Amino acid sequence: MISYSVHIVDDEESIREGLLHALKSRYRTRAFPAAEPALEAMREDSPDLVLLDLGLPGMRGIDALREIKILSPEILVIVITAYEDVKSVVSAMKAGAYDYVVKPLHMDTLEVSVRNALDTIRLKKEVRYLQERYLRDNLPCFIGESDSIQDVMELVGTLAKSPDTPVLILGETGTGKELIASAIHYRSPNFKGPLVNVNCAAIPKELIESELFGYEKGAFSGASASGKKGLVEQAAGGTLFLDEVGDLGLEAQAKFLRFLEEGEFYRVGGTRKHRVGTRVVSATNKDLKALIGKGLFREDLYYRLAVARVEVPSLNDRPDDIIPMARYFLLEFSRKFCKEFSGISREAEASLKAHRYNGNVRELRNIIERGALICKGTELTLRDMGIENAGEAIGPGEASDRPSFPPIPPEGIDIVAVQEAMEKHFIEEALKRAGGNESKAAKLLNLNHHTFRYRRKKLEA
Repeated sequence: MISYSVHIVDDEESIREGLLHALKSRYRTRAFPAAEPALEAMREDSPDLVLLDLGLPGMRGIDALREIKILSPEILVIVITAYEDVKSVVSAMKAGAYDYVVKPLHMDTLEVSVRNALDTIRLKKEVRYLQERYLRDNLPCFIGESDSIQDVMELVGTLAKSPDTPVLILGETGTGKELIASAIHYRSPNFKGPLVNVNCAAIPKELIESELFGYEKGAFSGASASGKKGLVEQAAGGTLFLDEVGDLGLEAQAKFLRFLEEGEFYRVGGTRKHRVGTRVVSATNKDLKALIGKGLFREDLYYRLAVARVEVPSLNDRPDDIIPMARYFLLEFSRKFCKEFSGISREAEASLKAHRYNGNVRELRNIIERGALICKGTELTLRDMGIENAGEAIGPGEASDRPSFPPIPPEGIDIVAVQEAMEKHFIEEALKRAGGNESKAAKLLNLNHHTFRYRRKKLEA
């Protein structure tokens, strides 16, 4: 059962005591004779609801209401006024008040207003709980405590508050860009609307326009007799996710730009304008600025898609999160395969941390799935996962393309420090060879430009 807290702010002691007596059996209540001590208490312990008198000594009630909304917009406020002063009530409602009641107070009327306010809060808390549960159950790529992923999730939480700001997600293949899009959708005001995924690379260029915007009956040979709604229309009131947006053809880019700028479009073969409200989130592992330079991507579309940007770090840039994610995946597959696991062996965990993940989170998940499927014991081992052991000897006559490394000294090594030093060395060397040009240096290291910049900034911090 949800517990609610209610703060009462009124300079008349009889009203404060009367409200405390009426509400304390059902809610956690506190009472204050003026706005200043009430605001101070709210900074320490934010209530769900405030009953606020407009005619207070010292700070006026209307000013206190504005301060409360700055402090926490989620706090609901019911204002109390001594007489039905329309001007004061209108000002209070414009400043964010949920409702108002007039003195002398009628408890039946006040309790209806309080119940309605708390029902609103209950619904918001239930939605937030469902959103957080979805994220916990479906977004394992965000498990971990590394600064980089915490920064990403904080940014996602901020961006999600807007229902329509376009967001561009950048990152290597397998980092979970589609899951970032899900996180933005399920934390946004569009939570109850549809999330429509479009893989721009998987749809033939000659069909992408009709898939996005739909078509009218008889628009082309083979078209449905009744016409068809496009994916943009299907995403009305929700989120349209354009995955691999860098593969969108120039003609489709021009038409999608018009939709972003004006919120309207024509179906293929149609003459009637359609308007749709949806949020557009796009993602790519390509360097869009490089594509712009080659004339393959429109610069104006890039800036419309990238009003806000999220750069997802690769798994290799967040080694501390590898084992928590591996354990999560093991739990997931133990349920799927109806097996009981006690954990992952020390040797296997060490190899997981030392492994270079070209496929990022997706590769780690596949490794754990394979291990969980073939494991015959209760502990996942290195043999189960099939990771090549970097320390294995190479037999006589066998060639190897692997670089040679010095042996580990008796006192051990700081593998993270070694990895960072090596990465810093090659980034600096690549920049020298490229004459300081980051795009060229990124190509020398087989990285996209955004990942190169992220790693360079991280190592310079």
